[in-house]
Amino acid sequence: MFLTISTTGTPDRPATDLGFLLHKHPDKAQAFSTSYGKAHVVYPEASVERCTAALLLEVDAVALVRRGKGKGRGGAPDAALAQYVNDRPYAASSLLAVALSSVFSSAMKGTCQAKPELPALPLPLRVEVPALPARGGADLVRALFEPLGWTVSAEPVALDTEFPEWGDSRYVSLVLEGEQRLADALRHLYVLLPVLDDAKHYWVSSDEVDKLLRAGEGWLPEHPEQKLITSRYLSRRWSLTRQAMERLELVRLAETDDSAVEEIDNAVDEQTDTEEKPVPLAVQRRDAIVAALKGADAARVLDLGCGQGQLVQELLKDTRFTEIVGVDVSMRALTIASRRLKLDRMGERQSERVKLVQGSLAYTDKRLKGYDAAVLSEVIEHLDLPRLPALEYAVFGSARPRTVIVTTPNVEYNVRWETLPAGHVRHGDHRFEWTREEFRGWAGTVAERHGYGVEFVPVGPDDPEVGPPTQMAVFTVGDQNAKDQNAKEEKAA
Repeated sequence: MFLTISTTGTPDRPATDLGFLLHKHPDKAQAFSTSYGKAHVVYPEASVERCTAALLLEVDAVALVRRGKGKGRGGAPDAALAQYVNDRPYAASSLLAVALSSVFSSAMKGTCQAKPELPALPLPLRVEVPALPARGGADLVRALFEPLGWTVSAEPVALDTEFPEWGDSRYVSLVLEGEQRLADALRHLYVLLPVLDDAKHYWVSSDEVDKLLRAGEGWLPEHPEQKLITSRYLSRRWSLTRQAMERLELVRLAETDDSAVEEIDNAVDEQTDTEEKPVPLAVQRRDAIVAALKGADAARVLDLGCGQGQLVQELLKDTRFTEIVGVDVSMRALTIASRRLKLDRMGERQSERVKLVQGSLAYTDKRLKGYDAAVLSEVIEHLDLPRLPALEYAVFGSARPRTVIVTTPNVEYNVRWETLPAGHVRHGDHRFEWTREEFRGWAGTVAERHGYGVEFVPVGPDDPEVGPPTQMAVFTVGDQNAKDQNAKEEKAA
């Protein structure tokens, strides 16, 4: 997909000033990596009289799916068409809008260090978008852009020129012409491209309200199609739309009264605001693990894959945990954990309760036997799937604590992370992320194979559609299960 921005000039105001505004030199072809492909900026023409900048977005649709192990985010209507074959590489959409804000971020903010006077000057601009999805047709395109001062040409694109009887597609070839500041033109496109497509490639959260208001500053509060723009930009989420509309009304009232928004919206004193901030997921996860350990009446605990020692630090606060062992393969992580825990300055009684050891969870280790509980918090997803059986035997078959607690991300919840690009896992080192069904299947098989019972606990807000952000399995082995399993192992031996 691509668009072009053209302007004309004179010897006093050369058209090549466009290069200064865009912060991209006309003599260079530049490429920028994005999470969904590569953006290219080139200048097909650059002279005193006329200058054109082209933004080409090369979308890797296959990688977009495969990076998420086939788990698409599914937030956009077009996701139902197909995962691999769709219009994303060819038609302007939220992908192109995000590329605009990323590649031309300084231009959108209206800053130009080389020529500070340029951003405030209107330019004779011509913007061309050859393939623009328009749910609402050419009439809606004109209704959105003409109130902003653009002369609009929106020609419907035929489904197939060889078969005119098939009619027009939902795409138009768009040409905008008008005297505009470049920053305003880019903000118009940033908001209205996904509005016309009526879809976004990522989950829309409350942050999108702030993005909309920033990009819509100076034009959206008075736009006759304000409600439609707001609703579509926020993927028709009524709560966010209502929030945005209320804030836009405040802006309108402030402009009418020639006041600052803060002067009007002063009903609440921020210093006395008692609204609680959301608890971070990592804290909720540790709280859930500690609660499960207490429920299991565990005193001697292994933190397998302890990382930088956050859970060990939390367990040390409760004297019921008499022995805590942190195990990690990384000496660097153990060094950081030691500093976090201040082991070198810890009192004798406290230091007797904690120990950090290096070890690999892919191998059996006699040092890990005989403990009440073991915790694998956000660990299994960092292993390649073929290595999971080795970890399974080392923990459940060899060490055999009475209780094993495993937490791992729920990939279904990823659609709720607006900042997570489509198709991506939550961390670059994650080898996989499981659905609830996949995790329950794995945990059930492990429990049956090693004589444990298992129950599942949601961690974080339990979304009715996609479940909680973290899924936790609590494995427990009773006396009879332990005897049966030991007898089975002795017989096998």
